[in-house]
Parts: sequence; C-alpha cells; structure tokens
Amino acid sequence: MTTRETGAPGLARLAGLIADETRAACLLALLDGRAWTAGELARHAGVAASTLSEHLSKLVAGGLLAEERQGRHRYVRLADERTAQLVEDLAAQVAPEAAARRPRTLRASGAGSAMARGRTCYDHLAGRLGIAVTDALTGRGLLRQDTGFALTDAGLGWFATAGMTLEPTGRRPLARACLDWTERRPHLAGVAGAALCRHALETGWCVRIGSERAVKVTAKGERALSELLGIDPVALR
Repeated sequence: MTTRETGAPGLARLAGLIADETRAACLLALLDGRAWTAGELARHAGVAASTLSEHLSKLVAGGLLAEERQGRHRYVRLADERTAQLVEDLAAQVAPEAAARRPRTLRASGAGSAMARGRTCYDHLAGRLGIAVTDALTGRGLLRQDTGFALTDAGLGWFATAGMTLEPTGRRPLARACLDWTERRPHLAGVAGAALCRHALETGWCVRIGSERAVKVTAKGERALSELLGIDPVALR
C-alpha cells in the first residue's frame, strides 16, 4: 500500500481552487491590493453575477480571499500577502505563453503596455517601474541581492530620510524578491516594497490608470525618483 503524503490532499484542493479560468481572473484582478465588489469582479471576468458569487464563495472558503459586507455590497480582497505572492509567482510561470499572443484590440494592446510599464503587485510596485526602482536601490548600495533581498544600513536610513516608515508585521520580511512576470527579473516586495508603493501613491509620485493594476509615474514622481535614486525619467515613461 502506498503511503499518501500528508500534505497532498490540501495541495490538491488548493490547486483545484485556482484551476478555473473565472477564479483565476478574479485572483489576478485582486492583485491590485484593493477590495472589489462581486459585481465589479463579475463584469471583469465576463460572467453572470450569480455564477461569480459561487466562485467567490469557494475562494473565501478555501482561504484565498477575505470577505466583508457593507449593506447590500459584498467586498472581497486577497486574504494576505502570502496569497498575493502565490498568485504572482504562478502568473510568472505562464507569462511567456500569454506574451506570445497578440492583443486582439488596440485597447487591449494599450492596457498591456501600461501594465508592463508600471503596475502594483498586491501592495508593491512592479513592471519596468518596479525593476527601475529595485536596480537603483541596489546600485546605490541601499539594497543587497547577493544572498536574497536585504536592506543595508544605508538603505534603512534612506527609507527613514524619505519619510517611509518600515514597520514589520508578523513574519513578513523587511525586503523580499518577487519575480516580475513581464520583466522576468525580481523586484522589491515585503515591508519595504509596500512602504515605497504606498508612499508613491499617497504623495502623487504615481497615479492609478485604467481599471486594472496599471500605474503611471507623474511629473512630480519623475523629479522625486531622479533626485532620490538617480533614475532617468525617460526610463519611467
């Protein structure tokens, strides 16, 4: 008799939850770090509200989504940063296949270009923007990548001077590498990545565009990132 691995049933259940195109579309949309209503996700996934509700119930029961209700509205978000990391890592594995398909419309092409240029990955910056910031932090000796991502003492000082408070919570690392599915290179995640993204949005360095995760660096952001990290504004456009 073959001895079953103790973690096999749980892993199979988790894989089954994600192995549905509608549920996968919801998980990818929620990588923007915000809470969506069931109606918004239904329109995004292109399915009926009743169908989407069944999928959301499965994702909530499986621990991948957190749910809250306000009046008649049902809001859902990714359960936590670990869930976001799982979804982003899986997306990185299938990105080459997706990139090989040409967008069907000009609008889809523009949206894809915007996502590749800059986007949020749950609560940190990704795309060419995320890579540019990560490279600049590394080049200035603020971030180490030799044995995994780690902020240097100078890096800790830089975040403090720039007005970004780093408050570790739970077991979340201060700095973590997250594989970028469009650039195929790691960008900064973890507490530091979240603080940088939050600061960029709150100060107007970046603004959200469109209905997905895309962000755009503003003129104010170009000046700030040039002054603080020496990033060429052309690289952010």
